[in-house]
Amino acid sequence: MYKLKPFERDDFPTIIEWSGDERFLLQWSGPSLKYPLDENQLEKLLDGANKEGNSESLMYKVIDSHCNEMVGIIALSRLNYKHRTGRIGKVLTSPTMRGKGLGKWMMKEMCRIGFEELSLHRISLGVFDFNEGAIRCYEKVGFQKDGLLREVVQVDGEYWNMFEMSMLEDEWKDQVSKKR
Repeated sequence: MYKLKPFERDDFPTIIEWSGDERFLLQWSGPSLKYPLDENQLEKLLDGANKEGNSESLMYKVIDSHCNEMVGIIALSRLNYKHRTGRIGKVLTSPTMRGKGLGKWMMKEMCRIGFEELSLHRISLGVFDFNEGAIRCYEKVGFQKDGLLREVVQVDGEYWNMFEMSMLEDEWKDQVSKKR
């Protein structure tokens, strides 16, 4: 069983350890974080998540209830309450948890928070087209591909394409009602 808790400064060393090389960092964090990842960058990320009032981002760590250890992080950001939209990002699991279904749980929990607690209408995300495991995970949760953004970033002279994906509140409600 897993649970979400607020991401904290004490979590920085673990995330830096998990962050990987330049390519992997870009893959899970997008262009907002730069290699090598350091505490200063995470501090800025956390400050953005901790703004009071109309917060722009909610940043969580995922705790494994059995061992009480952090096994992942995830954010719901770009919150726009007027248009009722948000964006999932910063999806990272510990190296030992990859491929074990944790990502699917994390995505479902972020959708539950976004649609049920925050009353969002649309939640989006971006995923590089070669990240087939993540794409399968997102589709299983109910996200649909909206389109392909071509050559959005350059890494080592190679351009990467990114799928834009989203889910709408009615699609979430349909999924939830089918499981009852």
